[in-house]
Amino acid sequence: MVKSISILGCTGSIGRQTIAVAEHIGMPVAALTANSRIDMLEEQVRRLKPKFVAVYDEKAAAQFKTNIADLDVKVGSGMEGLIEAATMDGTDCVVTAVSGAVGLRPTLAAIDEKKRIALANKETLVCAGEIVMKRAEEKGAEIIPVDSEHSAIFQCLMGREKGELRRILLTGSGGPFRGRPVAELEDVTPQQAVAHPNWSMGAKISVDSATMMNKGLEFIEAMHLFGVTPDDIQVVIHPQSIIHSMVELIDGTVIAQLGVPDMGLPIQLALTYPERKPSMFERLDFFSMKDMTFEAPDYKKLPCLKLAIDCARTGGTAPCVMSAANEVAVHMFLKNQLGYNRIYEAAAGAVEHVGVIQGADLDTIIAADEAARRYVRESYAK
Repeated sequence: MVKSISILGCTGSIGRQTIAVAEHIGMPVAALTANSRIDMLEEQVRRLKPKFVAVYDEKAAAQFKTNIADLDVKVGSGMEGLIEAATMDGTDCVVTAVSGAVGLRPTLAAIDEKKRIALANKETLVCAGEIVMKRAEEKGAEIIPVDSEHSAIFQCLMGREKGELRRILLTGSGGPFRGRPVAELEDVTPQQAVAHPNWSMGAKISVDSATMMNKGLEFIEAMHLFGVTPDDIQVVIHPQSIIHSMVELIDGTVIAQLGVPDMGLPIQLALTYPERKPSMFERLDFFSMKDMTFEAPDYKKLPCLKLAIDCARTGGTAPCVMSAANEVAVHMFLKNQLGYNRIYEAAAGAVEHVGVIQGADLDTIIAADEAARRYVRESYAK
């Protein structure tokens, strides 16, 4: 169990839930970072009393520093601030709850300091999984997944030799539009897309869950976390979100992790592992469960999921380009600047336009990320 944590992205959905878990188990918070929501950040800082705070947006950081002038807290900004929060003395676990490739450099910096990474930032592994996992192995840093699906797989594989695994069964609810043809989704609104049937999440990840791009990103993430190939992962649509994922072993045994759909559970495990602590979350009531159903994904109706799996097979910078383009497209959709079905079009177009580089280093990956974002902004702006 770690002694103290830094939370990168403390004002987002995962960040806020991490704070709730930390307060419940009595885990000190040494550092917080946010992008620009300084009102919420100020309330968190006054309550948690961290030693260091970073605001990514430079102007917001200056205002925030003025707002908390009465407190003895060091304030940083920009990428330097995120890296300082991730590497500071006095914390042994970094919760990476930021969205996008912005989390990549702080995560690598924390790995270099042998911090535990409680990984909630998908883009870190989607964009640079080979680099990140190799660095973690070299430095002896732990990476504990926070995504409910990857946490489930992690738990199912506890105590197992790698040779015992036949395949990973990665579950997904199918989102709010499960089974509807793509043509019927042309006029979907942001309000409809963020209304996930089971999970309470931020807007961006809720849209990704609706398009099932989120499951595609998780597919890529699982490859790197567990050292498997695309052929070793099967996506399973499980609308009830009770089984969070499964593993099939070579003798045919299937091990599943079940629980209520609440991100607090995998967050708490990432902080307390290898221990477990009593949680504040609802318990699973088997007698209230009417059924559990499973379906194969229909890739014609889920083009974003197919695109992500195709990019996983292509490798190189393809997943990074796709993820960056999707991120920009989703934000445009949430601002009513882009149609729902054009999210896929933008991500696929970026992969084709930007191209793929194999064996890329970190600078090349970041350049590919920026090129994909630029392509979507320039090609799809109204």
